[in-house]
Amino acid sequence: MRHSFNQLLIVGLGSAGPAGLSIAAADALESAEIVLGYKLYVEEAKPFLKRETVVEVSGMTAEVARAERALQLAAEGRRAALVSGGDPGVYAMAGAVFEVAARQGLKLGTAQGEMDVKVITGTPAVTAAAALLGAPLTHDFCCISLSDRLTKWETIEMRLDLASRAGFVIALYNPKSKGRTWQLGRAVEVLLQNLSPDTCVGLASRLGRPGEAVSITVLGQLAEAKIDMQTIVVVGNSSTFAYQGKMITPRGYIAKYADDESGSTTEE
Repeated sequence: MRHSFNQLLIVGLGSAGPAGLSIAAADALESAEIVLGYKLYVEEAKPFLKRETVVEVSGMTAEVARAERALQLAAEGRRAALVSGGDPGVYAMAGAVFEVAARQGLKLGTAQGEMDVKVITGTPAVTAAAALLGAPLTHDFCCISLSDRLTKWETIEMRLDLASRAGFVIALYNPKSKGRTWQLGRAVEVLLQNLSPDTCVGLASRLGRPGEAVSITVLGQLAEAKIDMQTIVVVGNSSTFAYQGKMITPRGYIAKYADDESGSTTEE
């Protein structure tokens, strides 16, 4: 079905493997005439595509070019879908698309002559990792990427310092790669200025993919752990603890209601 407006779908594949793909995402992939994305994510999307769907694959660092190409195809009236790992709005392709659209001065919307950029959410890696680890995010938390390819390292250090001082659980994205080997060690040094070496830390790797692995360690031993770009590191706060292989950050229910049998726990 053709629209009177041009539409680009940015589809989140989620972080839990094919079984975790949402119905909305599966429908979007099935309806696409052409699918674009990083090669790993296009391969993961292929089982949901029609046989005649055209695919365009590109590599890392080609995010802006992918966004420009996807918007171009949508402007030509093609039903294009740009696939993204996890959730498109969490360290992923939605930002690049909207930045390019703003730079090009595109009118966004569903009226004649406008571009409808529709983001279809997927399970972000941080919550997929949390599900495997137990319940590490049940109180206030933040996400910080250790990649200094697009963000100055001084800014990353400042965020690590302030977040750890504020008592947030901290989920670290992009902790280490072949070309970035020292950043994780330095991040640990910064965190140890405010946190105990015994602070509970969870590691979740290759979420939903072959080789998926989960483990729990402590902050003082984190720098020596086996970690790569496909690992999410969850650094607990002062209340986080490990119990029978699970990582738990108390929300405060038991402390508040343990001695009050009539207490209501309706807050979510």
